[in-house]
Amino acid sequence: MGAVCPQTSNRMAEKTIPQSKTPRAHRTALDRLDWGQPLQAGESLRQKISLPEGVTSRELYSDIVGIAWPSLVELLLTQLTSMADLIMVGQLGPWAISSVGLTTQPKFLLSTMFTALNVGCMTMVARHKGAGRQDKAQLILRQSLMINLVLSVFFAVLGFAFAHPLVLFMGAQDEQTLLGGMQYLQIQMLGLPFLALTTTITNALRGAGDSKTALFYNTIANVVNIFLNYLFIYGRMGMPRLEVAGASLATSISQGVAMAIALAAVLNRNQYVHLNLRAGFRPDRESIADIARIGLPSMIEQLCMRVGMIVYAKTVASLGTVMLACHQVCMNILSLTFMTGQAFAVSATSLVGQSLGKLRADMAVLYSRRTQVLGTAVSVVLMVVLFFFGEPIIRLYSDDASIIEQGAFLLKMVALIQPLQSTQFILTGSLRGAGDTKYTAKVIFVTVMLVRPLIALFSVYVLRWGLTGAWIALVADQCLRTLLITLRYQSGKWKTVLKPDLPQGKAESAAN
Repeated sequence: MGAVCPQTSNRMAEKTIPQSKTPRAHRTALDRLDWGQPLQAGESLRQKISLPEGVTSRELYSDIVGIAWPSLVELLLTQLTSMADLIMVGQLGPWAISSVGLTTQPKFLLSTMFTALNVGCMTMVARHKGAGRQDKAQLILRQSLMINLVLSVFFAVLGFAFAHPLVLFMGAQDEQTLLGGMQYLQIQMLGLPFLALTTTITNALRGAGDSKTALFYNTIANVVNIFLNYLFIYGRMGMPRLEVAGASLATSISQGVAMAIALAAVLNRNQYVHLNLRAGFRPDRESIADIARIGLPSMIEQLCMRVGMIVYAKTVASLGTVMLACHQVCMNILSLTFMTGQAFAVSATSLVGQSLGKLRADMAVLYSRRTQVLGTAVSVVLMVVLFFFGEPIIRLYSDDASIIEQGAFLLKMVALIQPLQSTQFILTGSLRGAGDTKYTAKVIFVTVMLVRPLIALFSVYVLRWGLTGAWIALVADQCLRTLLITLRYQSGKWKTVLKPDLPQGKAESAAN
């Protein structure tokens, strides 16, 4: 693909570009700036970047937070709902926690395809918004919904049919855990198409800089989930006591609620990525190719991650039901700490994608750097909380003494990697916004598919370090991944991965 990178060594006169079709709440400092220029042969990809004329750091921070805070609240509420699920299920005993934990990797594996293609959806929507091509952004949404509906139905049927062997393969240690895991996974498969369509819409909206709409419908879905948990897990208010199956049913119903509200949101003509049903869903080769160009490397990345995580999870499962339950609790808390990094990564992906779509790699760098500053500040707070308050957090999940003691120690390890984890998420988000997904796929292959499972196998089976050894492998994976992603970002090569689609009349402006 051609190189497209503006440089700030020669400042340009900034002028307003009409944004009549862009909702006022989604405007950024970038919208005020003129188009940049393609990178000239021989120019450095790592030159010093300065703020454009008339743009302040405060505005950039405001743009980042404007996208990140709704994403953060949404992700936190979603993860807190997952946390509440596990806490409520945990009252049934360690077997119930293990049952849910054994379904995690198979469920992620079956959703890999549409999850990966949604990365392509988000990146291309951001690109087209930056280039002023609302029509193409909307076309990307329609194509993504069509593809992901087909894929999700196929994998849902597959997962439902093979739920028993999948949970057994993951290392169920007894009949009760196996039965609970099988029921949980089968019911999850019923809600997989709901989840696929909702996440497609969410990624399209985020690509356009709108994270508030997703916050709205996911908040409602989370409230529904917790209320239904109360009814179905324990059999309240005349409902049958379904235990683990009830938790899964509550989740699937809430995913259906989220999908219905999400579809209603994008059917609103005021949305930048409005879903025009009259335009139809006939396959468009160019759009599918654009989505696949970014999404397929992400799919390979996700497949490598799932294979590595399955080997890792099976290694942990071999330690017994109690240690598996402890691992699942700590992984649930670790996932909660992902939320801040992932929220700021949403900002990075959206703003970097929009900036490069407008030939403003200078703005892409400026947004990315400031996103890292904010993410690091939040990660330090999380580090302190987890290090000093790990034990009371673990007690929320279980009163088992061995789980509490081991879990509190593991959370200290989680605390120490928080700054690295945040940097990794945000820089990966920046690379994805640039369409540089092939490199991230290679990194995942090395770290998650090779480093983590191999160190875990050696630590658990050779050194006999138990669950601590497995978590040492996780920490090693995170550290190496952060290093490799940082080196790629510092190289500047991500700026020239994709060529934006300039709107009619702007190509000449960018060339002059």
